[in-house]
Amino acid sequence: MATGSRTLWKGAISFGLVHIPIGLHTATTEQGVDFDWLDKRTMDPVGYKRVNKRTGREIDKDNIVKGVEYEDGKYVVISPEEIEAVYPRTTQTIEIQRFVDANAIPFVYLERPYYVAPVNRGHKVFALLREVLLKSGKIGLAKVVIATKQHLAALVPSDKALVLNLLRWGDEVKSLDGLDLPPAGTKDAKISAAEMKMAEQLVKDMSGEWKPEDFKDEFKHEVMKLVDKKVKAGDTETVIQPEEEAPSEGAEIIDLTELLARSLKGGKASKPAARKTLRKAAARKTPVAKARKAA
Repeated sequence: MATGSRTLWKGAISFGLVHIPIGLHTATTEQGVDFDWLDKRTMDPVGYKRVNKRTGREIDKDNIVKGVEYEDGKYVVISPEEIEAVYPRTTQTIEIQRFVDANAIPFVYLERPYYVAPVNRGHKVFALLREVLLKSGKIGLAKVVIATKQHLAALVPSDKALVLNLLRWGDEVKSLDGLDLPPAGTKDAKISAAEMKMAEQLVKDMSGEWKPEDFKDEFKHEVMKLVDKKVKAGDTETVIQPEEEAPSEGAEIIDLTELLARSLKGGKASKPAARKTLRKAAARKTPVAKARKAA
């Protein structure tokens, strides 16, 4: 459980006439190795530029528009105003659409989990939903809007918490058509009884309890061992980050994290101007933690 974790989103679970005030907490953390690009001649950090792929020339942001390819090489240009007009409205509600069997959703649809915890006086009704899901063997299928994007999600009981697992939409999961797969069933797949028996015995011998601490990212572990060895040997380089130019007058600097925190805590970002700013930032497909409009 994310003890002491920051609340990322506040809202409510809604089903029927039941309303449960809740907060979302991140349930995972990225543990990969973060490689930065450096110029090997000077050890200066290397960034990226907006470049015209045909001419190779850098393009000013004011000359960039958003286009959707509808045929090979043919695009429809969509204006920022048109994009903003079709963004889903934020309701701060996890609205359960239906309840389905807990094992009804294939793993391929699971995308990103969040812990759900009650806030204010929602503990009793939160516990009621959790316990009825556990007893009935059901999970809730819900729709939720987070940072201007609508998601399908599964609300799943997990220990004392509920987990909101964002799902991929149905048209985002490819069908099995075209895959060279053996037929289903042992008979059609031509598996003998002896082969099946030996395979069952092997699975039995290799079975055990689920202990996540037994499994680690070996690549990260080995890279960090190498880093530690080089640090102790003094084999390091100093990288001086260049100072960012001061933004020109009237330039807009957007910190989505701050906007989200303000909107979640006090609703300040729900005002039209702030909501418009948030939507513009999201339209640029910039990561939340680093969303800053270039000066």
